[in-house]
Amino acid sequence: MRIALTLTPPTDLHFRWAAQVGVTDFVCRYPRHYGLDPFDGLALMRDRAASFGLTLSVVEGYLPIDQIVLGKSGRDEQIAELTRFVRHMGELGARILCYNFMHADWTRTDLRVPARGGALTNGFDVAKLDASRTLPADRRESSSDALWRNLEYMLERLVPAAEDAGVKLAMHPDDPPMPSLLGAAQIMHNAACYDRLFELNPSPANGMCFCQGTFAEMGTPDMPTMIRRFGSRIHYVHFRDVRGTMPKFVETFHDEGQTDMHAAMQAYREIGFTGPARPDHVPTLEGEDGDGDGSGYSMLGRLFAVGYMRGLIHSVYRRTSS
Repeated sequence: MRIALTLTPPTDLHFRWAAQVGVTDFVCRYPRHYGLDPFDGLALMRDRAASFGLTLSVVEGYLPIDQIVLGKSGRDEQIAELTRFVRHMGELGARILCYNFMHADWTRTDLRVPARGGALTNGFDVAKLDASRTLPADRRESSSDALWRNLEYMLERLVPAAEDAGVKLAMHPDDPPMPSLLGAAQIMHNAACYDRLFELNPSPANGMCFCQGTFAEMGTPDMPTMIRRFGSRIHYVHFRDVRGTMPKFVETFHDEGQTDMHAAMQAYREIGFTGPARPDHVPTLEGEDGDGDGSGYSMLGRLFAVGYMRGLIHSVYRRTSS
């Protein structure tokens, strides 16, 4: 397993911190998020990461995919852009594209939940979903059947390009994992949904981002068994944890959640996973810059998480077999 990190923002200081604590892989947002051309920008970000000793291995977030999800008239243009982008990723050595089919990305009802020592984290409680927080009508009108059709349409066109480029697609689960959210259908909310995804397109390039936190939210009783179940379909890992399950949970520091993280790491070793994993959402420590909430993308909490992950990796992956 290799430790990856997204940097918010990707400043020189944050790149240096990542390199200093042992991160090897950089997770790049779709370059338009940084105000860059998707194609020239990806090469610039790869070279910038390399100047700090990091490898750009994953592109995740802010993809041009909204029209694809909804099956609207602009979807063919977006698929064409993603197809070209995937080929460009392959040329630059970036091997994983992480995407999701969520209408509202990940959703929380509270970004100021007190955590250990006065840190701030986030939580979700379905009872606190404000009725005024509705999605646009076109999203609420999109049924699960339509979403599955739209996903199949995309995969039929994108997977061959990914295969040719040596790039793996990694679908992230719905977070929170619910069949519908804010009136809109969701289709990646349990393990059976992933079974259907892989039946839809059996290519080895069609895989998953195994988000431990989201699977914990589902109430997964045995995380190692779930990791073994998906095996080689796991292309990328979000290594995080929560307390509680749907319909109410909070995110935690990596060492105080409900999952046996050491056993999970052992399972990754057993399935032969050597790809990138990042700590994803973390509590915000006192004094950190930014918006001052527990939205999960502060830097100091992630540095703590990296140290925790490195300890587990050294314990499990470097263990001498008896």
